[in-house]
Amino acid sequence: MKSKFRQIALIGKYAKEVKESKTAKNLDSVNPSKLRQTASTSQILQSLTHFLHLQGADVVIEKETAESCDLTNSQVQNINQIGKSCDLAIVVGGDGTMLGFGRQLAPYNVPLIGINQGRLGFITDIALDQIETTLEPMLKGNYTEDLRSLFLGKVMRDDACVFSTLAMNDVVVNRGATSGMVELRVEVNGHFLSNQRADGLIIATPTGSTAYALSSGGPIIHPALAGWVLVPIAPHTLSNRPIVLGDDAQIAIELVSGKDASANFDMQSLAALIKGDRITVSKSEHKVRFLHPVGWSYFDTLRKKLHWNEGVA
Repeated sequence: MKSKFRQIALIGKYAKEVKESKTAKNLDSVNPSKLRQTASTSQILQSLTHFLHLQGADVVIEKETAESCDLTNSQVQNINQIGKSCDLAIVVGGDGTMLGFGRQLAPYNVPLIGINQGRLGFITDIALDQIETTLEPMLKGNYTEDLRSLFLGKVMRDDACVFSTLAMNDVVVNRGATSGMVELRVEVNGHFLSNQRADGLIIATPTGSTAYALSSGGPIIHPALAGWVLVPIAPHTLSNRPIVLGDDAQIAIELVSGKDASANFDMQSLAALIKGDRITVSKSEHKVRFLHPVGWSYFDTLRKKLHWNEGVA
């Protein structure tokens, strides 16, 4: 039985790499089952291309990935073309790479599989040396589907939207690098919640609850739960604690005071703020579709990545 996915996109990091030797350029020379963490993105993508062709799938390389890895001789498409034509996207990199492309492909409902080339790998869960044995059954339809919610974040200035983007992990309002605390007025569903003086405020999805929000003292939220978490960063008042809200909440944060403050969306998109700006956060109509191997468990991921129970017999 060949792959149930007719056309598959390969996406990788944008970092410019040293060109491979002629031997490494030969698709037949790189065995997916023998890849290690030291393999370059270019090598991994070449190996995957060869493997996917053997599974009966057509393969395209995302345009900027192809240019970065010197793979322009392959079939190349930009992200919009991939969204319209591909049945699956395989992302090679770390969680940051997956976040970026997950947001871009969510409006097209294209499922994603993550090959972990980073360190943590909360959402890129296939190890390099397990690509072949893990991918083959998944391509035949043996997988677990995992839907993740997204934020729609906006910056409003004088009742006009000056910035808008999707976020999969979090929206973070931060103080300036050399300034003191910011003061933020927080509203939920049009109701005043609090004025907060802190280094900043994190609004995180369940996916983002294991990122910056966790390091700031927030709870871990299972991705199946329909909720957001608000986590203050180094608050002036110690009773200012994280709070979990329903994912239908309409959140608004007004910058009352603070120089050089900014709003970050998944730490990839940045908007500079001025006094009076309002950052609004609501649930997006789109979701990201992850595919995991059969038997995948969120709790296994937590235990492995957070090093729980180490040293326990």
